[in-house]
Amino acid sequence: MCLAIPMKLLSVEGSEGRADVGGVRRTVMLDLVPEAQAGDYVIVHAGYAIQTMDEESAAETIALLQAVGEAGESHGP
Repeated sequence: MCLAIPMKLLSVEGSEGRADVGGVRRTVMLDLVPEAQAGDYVIVHAGYAIQTMDEESAAETIALLQAVGEAGESHGP
């Protein structure tokens, strides 16, 4: 299964950006979304930002992913 995560871009330097979700920060490649700027939300898959998205959609998706994670934790392996 493939999973892409919405992250907020904190900074952009050339074709790389620094992004955050829930306090976890990663360097992401911006080759596929050269228009992305610091403050934007991007969908990240395998280290690449593949699409920009609005803040409301990002927050909704993050909340859903957290709920799925919590449900999985309560049911065990």
